[in-house]
Amino acid sequence: MLTLTAIADDPLVLTRPVSLDDGPDVVCRPLTHDDADALAAFLTGLSAESRRLSTFDGYGLGAARELCDAIARYDKLRLVLDEVPSGRIVGLLELSLDLHPSDIARYRKAGIHPAATDCRFGPTLADDYQGKGVGTRVFPLIADVARRFGKKRIILWGGVLADNPRAIRYYEKQGFRTVGSFTGVDGARSLDMILDLCPSPGR
Repeated sequence: MLTLTAIADDPLVLTRPVSLDDGPDVVCRPLTHDDADALAAFLTGLSAESRRLSTFDGYGLGAARELCDAIARYDKLRLVLDEVPSGRIVGLLELSLDLHPSDIARYRKAGIHPAATDCRFGPTLADDYQGKGVGTRVFPLIADVARRFGKKRIILWGGVLADNPRAIRYYEKQGFRTVGSFTGVDGARSLDMILDLCPSPGR
């Protein structure tokens, strides 16, 4: 079974090429301590709308450094998408291996009993990579990583905003189902969605 420490020591264990139909290919790999500047450029470049849909505490170098400093220190695994051949970070894919108490409470209210085999997932793509099928190509890698950590279900990190139909369609395409909704502190309504992971082929 994978561990966060093992991934930090050898990022190649989770480094995979991803071929795209529209635009340059990308490489999916773990975030490293050397990525602060490139990650800051990615965060800074997100449009106001992309920031509204994301869950980051900040969008500059300070926030990027915090994410890099957190590698293998907590329950988070962060993967980035590197554009080939420029090396520009064009995506950040986050997995949280533990659930937040607020998630547990919401899902219990919806009749779903969270377990240690659940994890959270949240993707963010650069504006020029949105709507091109990148998320669909990458998600099988995310599902495989979750399985390798012994996870059997994935929930959405912070839910998905109800006024984001493109994202909702994307998650439904990957097999997520809506189990409830909630209103955030900002008054925005979000949907809770969950995916039951099937065993991967050959396992």
